[in-house]
Amino acid sequence: TNLEAADEIARQLRLRNIGGLIIADFIDMKSRRDQQAVYNLTKERLKRDKARTHVLPISQLGLMELTRQRAQESLSDTIYENCPYCGGRGVVKTTMSTSVELHRTLNTVMRRYQDSIHDIRVILNPDVLKRLKEEDEELLVELERRYAGRLMFRADPTLHHEKFVITDANTGVELKP
Repeated sequence: TNLEAADEIARQLRLRNIGGLIIADFIDMKSRRDQQAVYNLTKERLKRDKARTHVLPISQLGLMELTRQRAQESLSDTIYENCPYCGGRGVVKTTMSTSVELHRTLNTVMRRYQDSIHDIRVILNPDVLKRLKEEDEELLVELERRYAGRLMFRADPTLHHEKFVITDANTGVELKP
């Protein structure tokens, strides 16, 4: 019945910590008295709610509008955290994009250290290394020629494919752009 539904709606709003604008579509009620009973029960059940709520009477279409301010973090925010790889975006860079970023970073690093460091090691994900060797090798050769340096690569399957580390091949010191 609609009275049971109204009771359950109030319970679920609190249980799931649902906030915002909520529209409840009740089964057709012909009597204004029945509509008022459902409205009153909903208001009564929501009085126990710690969150601020506002309930409007049932409209001619049989819809009840409620607003509820969320009292704390939602259940999903409490249970889940953002993905450490994509930061909650739901996407990660392609190997091509990482390759382009690496090329730009190498250009900056090699220009910055061209007078002091000539052997540079890049540690990166094997998929990105494959992309570099198969499709971007001429760009790497050009960097070596331009800055009179030598690039060495080491695949590390534990690195996420968006990450790479650039070091002095002789000392192991990380080189920042």
